Amino acid sequence: MLEFVLIIITVLSAILALIQKDLLKAAILTGFSGGALALLFQILLAPDVALTQAIVGAAIVPVFIALAVKKTQREDK
Repeated sequence: MLEFVLIIITVLSAILALIQKDLLKAAILTGFSGGALALLFQILLAPDVALTQAIVGAAIVPVFIALAVKKTQREDK
């Protein structure tokens, strides 16, 4: 049952990240998707894949997206 909940969270957060207008919210939702996927890998007894997914998918990718959004925003003068 927990696996299905994590799959639903992963898919919904990925879809919400795609349709989000605010790019920082999309980065946060990408992190939720990566975190739920990492938990799913841990439940499926793949701890090495889960650790990699947690580091890359739930931490590094959302931070890089947020930094890219922050660096490319226009400032009103």
